[in-house]
Amino acid sequence: MKRFAIPLLFALSFGAHSQERAIVKEVVVKATPQVAWKTWTTREGIQSFFAPDARIEAHPGGLFEIHFNPFAPPGLKGADDMRFLALQEPRLVSFTWNAPPQFPEVRPQRTSVTLRFTPAGEGQTKVVLNHSGWGDGGQWDQNFDYFNNAWTRVLAAFKKRFDEGPMDWTAYIARMKELSAPK
Repeated sequence: MKRFAIPLLFALSFGAHSQERAIVKEVVVKATPQVAWKTWTTREGIQSFFAPDARIEAHPGGLFEIHFNPFAPPGLKGADDMRFLALQEPRLVSFTWNAPPQFPEVRPQRTSVTLRFTPAGEGQTKVVLNHSGWGDGGQWDQNFDYFNNAWTRVLAAFKKRFDEGPMDWTAYIARMKELSAPK
């Protein structure tokens, strides 16, 4: 019995300390789960709240590229070469995600984001975002802090899209074009 006690204690203590670090956010929007899900899985939906451009192929392995600066060179437009991991209409969307360019040590690596959509009363949906797969220390910690704030803003924009209408990117696009023009 004693020879099993030490490995068992080690395994139990390891499990207690290996909790996955994750960002978890939620929002309730004035849309059905079907509409909310489609807003995250179509180019038009993404452009209505998240970014001015996107490349969306809503199937496992398909592109989920969010272009915050459509005029930037490939690889620096935003969430370049992200992929859908899983889709279950209208309940779940999961995709890979990367760090912004200001975190070059971790940008080539991928984390994962899962969104779950559940009815929350008549014509409303609760959306829970879970962003996991984080490393520890250095730029991993900086990236975690960045997205802990960024996802709050994204979900606020998602809610606003249903409260007030789609985002107008006209001024933003003009500014990005100006910043990206050769000097």
